[in-house]
Amino acid sequence: MSFSDLRADTVGEVEVEGKVLVVKRIRQVFHLTASEDDRDTINCVLEVYADSCPVARSVKDSIEIMSGLEMNAG
Repeated sequence: MSFSDLRADTVGEVEVEGKVLVVKRIRQVFHLTASEDDRDTINCVLEVYADSCPVARSVKDSIEIMSGLEMNAG
């Protein structure tokens, strides 16, 4: 598998709880240039990566994390 131009746009959604700002949701979109032949593998990685991410595992019970993919054929 070969890919290039990997980047992510990440936005946190904040709400006020008792005069305190609290991060409630994190939305991220990964942008990637890769071969269309690798799409299935990339989608599998996207589905399971959060289970191996220390930050995602630390906040998973309190912050909803949503991820998407925009892939360009390369």
